[in-house]
Amino acid sequence: MKNIIFAFKDDVPKYKQIYEQFKLLIEQGKLDTNEKLPSIRELADSLRVSRNTTLMAYEQLVAEGYIRGEGRKGYFINEIEILSFQESLGPPTKKAPEFLNPILVDFRAAAVDQKNFPLKVWRRMANEVLTLPESFQYGEPFGEICLREQIATYLLQSRGVKTDAHSIIIGSSTQQMLINLGYILKKDFSGIIVENPGYDGARESFKFHQFSFEILPVYETGADLLQLERAKSKLIYVTPSHHSPYGVSMPIQQRHTLIQWINQVQGYIIEDDYDSEFRYTQQPFPALSSIDSSLVIYLGNFSKSFLPGIRISYMVLPPSLLNQYKKQFMYFESSTSLLSQFTMAKFMESGEWNRHIKRMRLVYKQKMQSLVFELKKQFDQNISIIGEQSGLYLLIKVHSKHSEEWLIQQASSYGVKVYPTSIYFIDNNIDTPIIKLGFTNLSLDEIQLGIKLLKKAWL
Repeated sequence: MKNIIFAFKDDVPKYKQIYEQFKLLIEQGKLDTNEKLPSIRELADSLRVSRNTTLMAYEQLVAEGYIRGEGRKGYFINEIEILSFQESLGPPTKKAPEFLNPILVDFRAAAVDQKNFPLKVWRRMANEVLTLPESFQYGEPFGEICLREQIATYLLQSRGVKTDAHSIIIGSSTQQMLINLGYILKKDFSGIIVENPGYDGARESFKFHQFSFEILPVYETGADLLQLERAKSKLIYVTPSHHSPYGVSMPIQQRHTLIQWINQVQGYIIEDDYDSEFRYTQQPFPALSSIDSSLVIYLGNFSKSFLPGIRISYMVLPPSLLNQYKKQFMYFESSTSLLSQFTMAKFMESGEWNRHIKRMRLVYKQKMQSLVFELKKQFDQNISIIGEQSGLYLLIKVHSKHSEEWLIQQASSYGVKVYPTSIYFIDNNIDTPIIKLGFTNLSLDEIQLGIKLLKKAWL
């Protein structure tokens, strides 16, 4: 082999450059199998580097299997398969930039108001938590008892749910809780009734366990509970306080009907109470679990009402499932940050949580009213507004011959990002396009601008 000479770069260790050069030559087939390499001294003299530098390069090549050392004979090339893609080992080719219109207003629902987030208070409490000895240990598998106690108190005060800390399970998300729950329920149940339209994330969790689906039709006016009379399944998943996506709330008569039905069939209701805190015309409705907790599995989370990134959800299990669940998952680590749990417990205990909810209810009510006012002003009879009484988004039914996809793309071309609702319908079957508009992280000026741009895009 001829002496190898090449220019070194200043910002990369020399041994690494030697190693990479030989590796490239071997992978490209430019050095023959069993070909002898220069000795450590010869290579060092040729490249004008120290012998230790060349030794380090050879040792790396030996470790990765590119070459082998044969005692006093020296170093030799090993046989490797030459891969066709090695021709493109150089810097990756950059794609030509796509020139898209910048997003000026994003009506994303999965966000919270950053301006009104209690950052200083949360940061102070998070720092205090880091001084606790418990913060430097692994947490409890079902969540920290201090947080579960605070949630139990809060649920009684705000939702009328009577429970104790030991019946509450802490998890990282509603979907994760449903997947764990599904593992327990599938032992006794093979099917589940789901809302149509309904939360697609829940359906995916049930699909994970291969539950068969029966449909509970939901309209803008509410759910059709008459369908339960012919249902075979004894499990049902519902969002009664703020239906996803229509936003309609289940009246007390229907809640009692649902409770009577579940007692007759002896199954379970899975009640997803995902953003019940934000109702703008009356006080939040009592939870189904407050009527009869024996056959209701209650789900809640802090993602919508506080911060998506905190990843804290919770589940209240009836006694008939609690021991079964704990026995199954007692050896699994908690999927929720220990530090976030301690901080949220402190936040709730201090009264900051209740203050935050009261404050944000006013903030979001003003934003909802601004959004509704601007929609009516700009679109008049060209749209119908759905779900303006509660929640962190609303829907607009667009009276147009255009498709949902066209409306979304056209809005994007004017710098506005809006969201589909077809994903909530079984088989994406939707007659009239309905667009979802979140408003939580937008200012009043941004809401006004966004709707004006939508008018230009659609009319």
